[in-house]
Amino acid sequence: MFKTQMEAAKNGFYTEQMLKVAKDEVLSKEYILENVAKGKIVIPANKLHKTLVPRGIGKGLKTKVNVNIGISQDANNIENEMKKAILAEKLEADAIMDLSNYGNTEAFRKELIGTSSLMIGTVPIYDVLSYLGKELSEIVAKDFLDIARKHASEGADFLTIHAGITKSVAKTYLNNPRLMNIVSRGGSLLFAWMNIHNQENPFYEYFDELLEICREYDVTISLGDAMRPGGLYDASDASQISELIVLGELTKRAWEKDVQVMIEGPGHVPLNQVQSNVEMAKRLCHEAPFYVLGPIVTDIAPGYDHITGAIGGALAAWHGADFLCYLTPAEHLRLPTLEDVREGLIATKIAAHAGDIAKGVKSSRTWDDKMSYARSQLDWSEMYKLAIDSEKAESYRDQEGLSDEQTCSMCGKMCAVKNVQKVFSGEEIRIYK
Repeated sequence: MFKTQMEAAKNGFYTEQMLKVAKDEVLSKEYILENVAKGKIVIPANKLHKTLVPRGIGKGLKTKVNVNIGISQDANNIENEMKKAILAEKLEADAIMDLSNYGNTEAFRKELIGTSSLMIGTVPIYDVLSYLGKELSEIVAKDFLDIARKHASEGADFLTIHAGITKSVAKTYLNNPRLMNIVSRGGSLLFAWMNIHNQENPFYEYFDELLEICREYDVTISLGDAMRPGGLYDASDASQISELIVLGELTKRAWEKDVQVMIEGPGHVPLNQVQSNVEMAKRLCHEAPFYVLGPIVTDIAPGYDHITGAIGGALAAWHGADFLCYLTPAEHLRLPTLEDVREGLIATKIAAHAGDIAKGVKSSRTWDDKMSYARSQLDWSEMYKLAIDSEKAESYRDQEGLSDEQTCSMCGKMCAVKNVQKVFSGEEIRIYK
């Protein structure tokens, strides 16, 4: 039996997961198989994640959305984080990334993977410190691979691996100073470890061993962007591009071992550079699926970064990004609350859907056309069903008393839809009586 989705596809074998993705995306199974074989579509599906409903990410598919949750030193309530996971599933996110970096990360991760039907991603380097309880100076190269194996063996579907921040990339960074330095948490830890030990990045040096771990469990590697810009000033700079070139080389090495790959993309990028960033990543990384955080298109909106991220995300999706990581109003400020998760997820889902319409993803406009028809009929119950956040739509309309149950409090008897219907039916339009 084939070990990975990519190996099966290369040999012309349709897996259960491929057939499910083809059905959900309303695409042929041949299309899915061909593009999984080429690495242009990934289906993150760890063999041990028994509750997973498989989803595809990549060329020609609907843009998928990820939610970040996880415990930290200042907010380490596992019950609260599980509530966020349940909400993410209810609101139809596609994936959850567990960014836990403190305390009993193993217990939370196992509960999450054991109960969620969403794709689950993790960042092993966080656990190298928190699970092992070691300082950077005490950690050896083998620890990095051991934790990656642990996460894979527990059922994680994709692992963020910051393998692109090599000694050479670090030198480029040091020779080209930034306004915001390194803002990736994983990237900063590896940069520090490399400096303390005067060694190459273990994820890069032992990449073949890492691929064997991923191949064993059919884990997708999400090649992390350790050198992503943390401010508009640093967007598209030498450090970001030099790392991206390394990620392209690592992508080919992974494909040779039949391991699926995603490429993680930049954080803060001005609007006029979003398209070029997507196209550059696709070109340098051989059209592997592109996974972006935001992008955040302005630096001045703490408390509103779900909006700045959604603006960038819609543009990125239009130009070919395949997977959007949400941002919440709490970005740059604190761990998100349950309400922050809702706001961030809905904003990012809107961005993904808007991008799908623009790039012509099959049947993406159907949803909007159904909503337009419901509005033309003043069919409020149908509008609520079709709304991306049904609860909010219904509660907003019900907040004020209505003089006319067919309309809303904005227009009342001046409702354009109702009055035009009256014109066509020959009824008299009366506004004040």
